Amino acid sequence: MERSEWTRAKDSLVRSITDLGFAKELGDEIAKNLGSPKAMQRMEAYLKYVKPSKIEMVVDEMLAIRSDIDNWHDKKAAEEANARYNELLYYGLEQEEGS
Repeated sequence: MERSEWTRAKDSLVRSITDLGFAKELGDEIAKNLGSPKAMQRMEAYLKYVKPSKIEMVVDEMLAIRSDIDNWHDKKAAEEANARYNELLYYGLEQEEGS
């Protein structure tokens, strides 16, 4: 991912947040917590569609997006662990030569 892509997504998200009357610092913190351009774009889509009037709604959505991302990472880690376990069951433990 290019740094400029992240910066563009952050700037756009911050602009959407300030357009709704919230502080720029809120936008900076939300962008930092979301971490990726895709997550920031998802947050921006929410802001444009819902136009929340309370800061709590903005923060709740950011937390929901962050939770989805964390759940996805956990799922991928579990799938990887399951694949390794299945390989172990199928191939067994390989012993080093000379043991």
